Amino acid sequence: MQYRTLGRTGIKVSPYALGALNFASRMGNTEEESTRIVHRALDAGINLVDTSDAYGDSEEVLGRALRGRRDDVVLATKFGLGPDEHHRGASRRWITTAVEGSLRRLQTDHLDVYQLQRPDPETDIEEILSVLSDLVHAGKIRAFGTSMLPASDIVDAQWVSERRGLERLRTEQPPYSILNRGIEREVLPVAQRFGMGVLVWGPLGQGMLTGRVRRGQTTDVNRAKYFTSFTDQRRLDAVEALVDLAQEVGVSMPHLAMAFAVSHPGVTSALLGPRTTEQLDDLLAGVDTVLDDDVLDRIDQIVPPGTDVGVLDQAFVPASIAQVELRRRPVDGRSAA
Repeated sequence: MQYRTLGRTGIKVSPYALGALNFASRMGNTEEESTRIVHRALDAGINLVDTSDAYGDSEEVLGRALRGRRDDVVLATKFGLGPDEHHRGASRRWITTAVEGSLRRLQTDHLDVYQLQRPDPETDIEEILSVLSDLVHAGKIRAFGTSMLPASDIVDAQWVSERRGLERLRTEQPPYSILNRGIEREVLPVAQRFGMGVLVWGPLGQGMLTGRVRRGQTTDVNRAKYFTSFTDQRRLDAVEALVDLAQEVGVSMPHLAMAFAVSHPGVTSALLGPRTTEQLDDLLAGVDTVLDDDVLDRIDQIVPPGTDVGVLDQAFVPASIAQVELRRRPVDGRSAA
């Protein structure tokens, strides 16, 4: 496996990374199966593993699975999505509490990458950068970043770091797949400009790019119950066109999707979320797949660069869009009729 540098951190990571959401017992996996997945991934050359303190007991399961192999892993976790208002966000108090909990559960003395899982508009960016800088200086984390931070906020954070002499955002973790290419417009160019590593999640489009979801049918019934995107006709139409393309060029849909995700020069790694070792083995079989310009041009015709087909269920919606009162001008002090 060919390793890449995570932005300008000097940290070498694999282009395929292992996401640990499915290791949580609430997701239905046994700890034994999750441990087998971790070991299989490490043996195959994957060295970046990503989890979160909001993923149930995923950190505990991962910590036990990595016993004796911690030095082989670039270990990333996230904070900010606690169970209530007293245990979430990015205030100094919560970050310092959260990091200690993650270190304990992961059975390690440091984290390689520590990430704010969702933007926190209620906390000043200077406070966030200040406490994370303190953690770097204390040796508890090597680098820090964000997930789903808008490009304008990334720029703002970089400027604050420069003005205040603070450590900088080193990574961003946005959603990215053939079906969701919106980050190509601003997020990826901005991340490249500031030398940030980008770890993308959802390269298989929440399962729509596995080949198991087709117009009028799906064998992934559990996902179809939870994701409204599975019934989005625009996404289903795009999938049908991609299935035809994959068959024409002789690659499986998952291999096409993963190869696309890591082909962008602004993307460092793409996160896999296998539930079984068989799923992991199937994805790893395509690690050497490279899409030539003709195939990439054909993908561009199906989903134009910088565009999203439909809405990704788990995507972050900023308050400026989600809150009606922030995007409608009052009429004579009252809401417009």
